[in-house]
Formats: sequence, structure tokens, C-alpha cells
Amino acid sequence: MIDFRTHPDRYHHWTLKVNERVAELILNVDEHETIGTGYQLKMNSYDLGVDIELADAIERLRLTYPEVTTVLVRSAKDRVFCAGANIGMLAGATHQHKVNFCKFTNETRLFMEDAPANFVAIVEGTAAGGGYELALSCDIIVLVDDGSATVSLPEVALLAVLPGTGGLTRLTDKRKIRRDRADYFCTLEEGIRGQRALDWNLVDHVIPRSRLGSLLESLVPEASSSAPTPNGINLNELNREVSADAIEYPHVRVKLDRELGVARITILGPTAVPSSAEALHGQEDASWLIATARELNDLICHLRFNEPTLGTLELMTRGDLATAQHYSQSLEAWRDHWIVREGLDLWRRTLARLDLTSRSLIATIATDSCFAGPLAELIWCADRSFFLDNAMTGMVVNPMNLDAFPMMNGLSRLASRFLGEPERLGELPAQFGVELDAATADHLGLVTFTPDEFDWDDEVRLALSARNGFSPDALTAMEANLRFVGPETMATRIFGRLSAWQNWVFNRPNAVGPEGALRRYGTGQMANFQRERI
Repeated sequence: MIDFRTHPDRYHHWTLKVNERVAELILNVDEHETIGTGYQLKMNSYDLGVDIELADAIERLRLTYPEVTTVLVRSAKDRVFCAGANIGMLAGATHQHKVNFCKFTNETRLFMEDAPANFVAIVEGTAAGGGYELALSCDIIVLVDDGSATVSLPEVALLAVLPGTGGLTRLTDKRKIRRDRADYFCTLEEGIRGQRALDWNLVDHVIPRSRLGSLLESLVPEASSSAPTPNGINLNELNREVSADAIEYPHVRVKLDRELGVARITILGPTAVPSSAEALHGQEDASWLIATARELNDLICHLRFNEPTLGTLELMTRGDLATAQHYSQSLEAWRDHWIVREGLDLWRRTLARLDLTSRSLIATIATDSCFAGPLAELIWCADRSFFLDNAMTGMVVNPMNLDAFPMMNGLSRLASRFLGEPERLGELPAQFGVELDAATADHLGLVTFTPDEFDWDDEVRLALSARNGFSPDALTAMEANLRFVGPETMATRIFGRLSAWQNWVFNRPNAVGPEGALRRYGTGQMANFQRERI
């Protein structure tokens, strides 16, 4: 079983150092500490385990070290920044693992890009493939020029696959590199170095090692005297129990129905409301806001990698709706406090991971539901929702639902839901803070179906069993197309292209067949390609 829980004391591949406002993330991959078997992580190449530690470090930088304004990403190995995703791992992994690996890595790098700190990649030596994609995810790339340092995306030329963690999209959308130059760069095994890398905007600075220190000093902003530095919170190990048919956290409970292919997820609402944002801060990672988001995030990752045949997630909440609403109103009032901002943003990232998960999502709202604030977003994450008509209440819409949790298309889930009916959004402020029953929620367009108590069990069961009867491949493609409406962003393009490219390319014999490039890489034999263009 792959475990996403870790701590800097247990890192095998990264070292996190914090010195007041500057942090260092130092990559020194232990080639023998692998997630899978049959390969070694040489030359700072990586597998999922390396990215799990990176994701953990990014979260700690935000919540435990909010004073950090600059993060230096560098290598401890001589003449190599990072060689990218490990080829032996890719060649031997299942298709499902490869695609989920690319998805998790992309999410981690997007979360790095929207972190408040400035990330600076210090490339000393080779940054190849996913290694250069790691640098591309930083705000600034410094190439330390020793005459041999290079950046490259050699996947097409060497492996018959694509830069699968956003490399091509970041070249054109983020760095805005000209298409003809990008085309040449992405078909060049040896990469580009020195002045040409700078001229083509592949890096931001090219300097000799003797000038590195002074450059880095100039990239660290001056400390602000007007705003006090917030105190971070400790992130403790998540408490989780996994059995054959259940997963339990303090705030999240899951029952696994393997016959129906359903994970029934119940999130427990808050039981009390802190008296102030400072009191919430004092609860550290035990606060409902932080703890529940962390647990749900861990669960999503666990289900992706360890339970691939559970194709449907039933999303439920349980608790006192009035308490959940009071809690949400307090968060709305305290949104200027850094811990509330970070807590809501942690929910945003967790909900985005749920959006991107290739599972059918069904929300059910019953008599003891407490869909308010962050929890209400689960209804609009879902592909369908059912609200028991006999339930007096079960959900509340709040102002934060319009702007605190944007999807990767840049719109709120409600704006995405009502893309063709924008007047619906104008009806919602009159309902802010009101405990809604099924009929009102249906009238407002907030739910899909409102069966009565007599039909409830049958309608929910039929929806879940029908999902289990469809092709998982067709459902994955359909859901990904329907969830992200409206405007395109770099993030939606990365994941849309990831689904198309990786689900296709990673299945093609030119990459993974016995004579494919991934199989023959490092053997001295040339790949034997099928020449049809498809």
C-alpha cells in the first residue's frame, strides 16, 4: 500500500532547511529508496515517493513556515539538478500507476506555483525531462553556467512519450516561448545551454557560480516592517485506520462496497465554533478547518493509488447544520487572518484534487447532513446530487461559495454550474445563510434530484449500480469533459492534455511495447516504431 503520510524527519530524498525568510529545498535522491521494485533512482531521478515528500514540504512551508518569502530549490548532487522521472519506473509501472503518478506530480507543481512564497530553481548541471519541468514550476530559473549545464525535454526524442508533468504547456503558456523554438527544443536530446537558453526564455538568469550568492541575495525581497510575521502551526501525523472494508480518520469515515464499486465517504461537520481566529490558530492542525481538509486530501490520494476499482465516491456529511453554518460564517468574518486564508486555500486545493480524480462523484443530502461552507462545495463537485425531499434542511449557501474555492478553470463551482444561466447566481445572495430544504434547493438549481423517502433508497442505489455497469474508460473521459466548463487556463490545459496524451501514448507500442522506446532505453537497441500517424 502506498502511504502519502510523511514528515521531514523521515524524508529520504529532500532536505528542508528554513532560515528566517529563506528556505532551501535540497534534492538528494536516495537511489535505493523506491516506491516500486526493479529500478534505482540514479542521478536525482524520481518516482512517486520523491513527489510525496515534495508535496508534504510545500504544505509545511505554507502552514508551518508562513514567514518564508523565498524558497531555493537546488540539488545536492554534483553536475545534476534532476534527471526527471525514472525510466525504469515508467517502463515497469502499470498504466494506471503511470497516469496517476503524472497527475499527482502535476498537482504538486501547480500547488507550488500558487504558493505565496517565491520559488527559485538553481540549476547546476543537467535538468532533463521532469527535472526541467520541476524548474519550470518555479517562479525563477537560474542556470549556473559551467559550460556544461543544460536544460532539456528529451522525452519525444528518447522515450516516445511526452513531457507528462506539464512541460510543453508551461513552455508555451507560462514562459510564452515561440512555437518554432519550442518544437526544436523538445526534439533535441542534448538540450540547450548558456546564452541561447537565456535568449529563448528557457531560463531567467545565466551566471557563473562565483556570482550566484549575490544574485540570490537580490532575489530575496526586503522584509516588510508594516505586517507582523504570523506564527506557523505544527502538522502532526494524520491518524488513520485502514481495514478490509473501511477507512477511518477522526473527521472522515469511509465504507468500501467492493461489490458495487463504491466508496461511501462521510465527512463529520464541526462540533463547536472557535471564539476567534486566534483561537482557531491556537488549535493548530487539530482545528476542524485544517484537519478535515488534510484527511480528505489523504483519502483522495489513497483511493487513487490503492483502490483503483472503486469507481464511484458517494459524498455525504453528518453533523449539526446550524453549527456548520455558524462555523462558516465565522470563517467568512475572519478571512483576513492568515490561518483562515491558508485553511480555506487548503480546502480549495483538496477540492481541486477531487475534481481531477477519475471517479464518479455522487452527493447525497439527508436528514442529518451539514453541507455548509467548504462542505457545500462537495455538492457541486459531484456529477449528480440527491436531496431527500423529507429532510427539513441539509445545506446552506454562503458568500464564500462564490469566491473562496475556485476550480482550475478560474470559476467557482457555482459559476461553472450556471455557466448557461448566469442569472441564477444573482438569485443566490438572497439565500445566503438560509437553511435550504429540498424543494428550495431544487428551485434554485443547486441539486439534481429530490426523491421522497419512499423512493430514496431505490433511486440512490440505482444511480450507484448503473455507474458500476458502464465502462470506466468512457466514464473517466465523459466526466473530465463535463466538469471543466468555460474558460481555459494553464491548469485545465495541462490536465486535459495529460488525459489525452498519457492515456493514449502510454498505451501505445511505440512507448511501452516490447520494441518500444521505454522498454529499450538504456539497452543499446533502437526502438522499432510503428509508423502510422493516428
